Amino acid sequence: MPQHKSAAKRVRQTERRRIRNRKHTSKMRTLVKRLEQETDKEKALALLSEVKSSIDRLAARRILHRNKAANYKSTLEQKVNALS
Repeated sequence: MPQHKSAAKRVRQTERRRIRNRKHTSKMRTLVKRLEQETDKEKALALLSEVKSSIDRLAARRILHRNKAANYKSTLEQKVNALS
């Protein structure tokens, strides 16, 4: 329980940000799963650009660490390139 007015405000802000960040990361994970399930290379390439831009946006907002974002993108690129 916060003892000061500013601490109470900080708790409220943190909760709002946590909920917003969860929504964005959940959307990104859903896109990643859709991409991983794709078997057609043409569709996968089209979806890959959408997923990469979503990951980049999260990294720019610091919801996702930039190295984690780079690892995600690299792994997804490899999986799409492995499709025949």
